[in-house]
Amino acid sequence: MPELPEVEVTRRGLAGAITGARIEAVTMGKPLRWPLGCNPQILVGQRVLDLRRRGKYLLADTSNGLLLVHLGMSGSLRFDQGLPAPGSHDHFDMVTDRGTLRLHDPRRFGAVVYAQGEQDPVAAKLLGGLGVEPLSDGFSLAAFQAGLKQSRVPIKQLLLAGRLVVGVGNIYASEVLFLAGVRPTTKASLIGPLRARRLHTAIQQVLARAVEMGGSTLRDFSGADGAAGHFQTQANVYGRDGEPCHVCGTSIQLLRQGQRSSYFCPTCQRH
Repeated sequence: MPELPEVEVTRRGLAGAITGARIEAVTMGKPLRWPLGCNPQILVGQRVLDLRRRGKYLLADTSNGLLLVHLGMSGSLRFDQGLPAPGSHDHFDMVTDRGTLRLHDPRRFGAVVYAQGEQDPVAAKLLGGLGVEPLSDGFSLAAFQAGLKQSRVPIKQLLLAGRLVVGVGNIYASEVLFLAGVRPTTKASLIGPLRARRLHTAIQQVLARAVEMGGSTLRDFSGADGAAGHFQTQANVYGRDGEPCHVCGTSIQLLRQGQRSSYFCPTCQRH
């Protein structure tokens, strides 16, 4: 957390405002997960040419390089002309001629990393192992089915790993599996063509819906405009252990998989 929907919501909120901006100063706060990787002065004078997303990374193309931004577990970005002085949880300020981009991250698991481009070893290390984008045309059913057949791990853990398809975080994986009628513990290779098709569709539907609702705010996340996400208020199973299923009335159950919480309906998700 934040996951793909939250990062996409952030990108959409920032792209129009920051694209074309000239960088005038960069200041760093407390150390983040990874170092910036350059003297901040190198960024001064460059322009932001585009703001893209790859998985949970924001990619800011500049006139002479690339900034990779990861929000970690508690990060959020704001871009404004009237931001107050940085507080104790503000760790990166990029001042431009249009306003200041600020990373607020109480737990400091986020990062801002500079690279010469996507082929730079620094960028390749962070992006190289990511799976296909689920909201892109490249997310084909055939390739998805083939990936399922090759995996012996439980489907929930395969989705979270991000190597087959990127960005299906914990809350969304639980919701996707409920919508597809698949139990989180089911071995991926045992999922047949019909359920694989349902799962493929559910991934696209759940993530698209989450983006429309501004993502999910469970603790710290807010969009670029400071607004909280609302997807969690309509969750079918996530965070609802002990409560009745909206479809059949059976109590939602909770189990632990690899130190992560999985929520499911034992009736609607029999296998």
